[in-house]
Amino acid sequence: MEKPISGVCGGIAEFFDISSFGVRLIFLILPANVLIYIILANTMRDSPRSL
Repeated sequence: MEKPISGVCGGIAEFFDISSFGVRLIFLILPANVLIYIILANTMRDSPRSL
């Protein structure tokens, strides 16, 4: 899993099985991207640790 800041884009990309680069581009285009990112960073659950 990718986690450069809080893992929001990487988590969304993993959930929908798409590229995290595409999700990051969508966040750049959205006008309220900072607000949405903060909300998601605080509400998304951490992924389970794998061995």
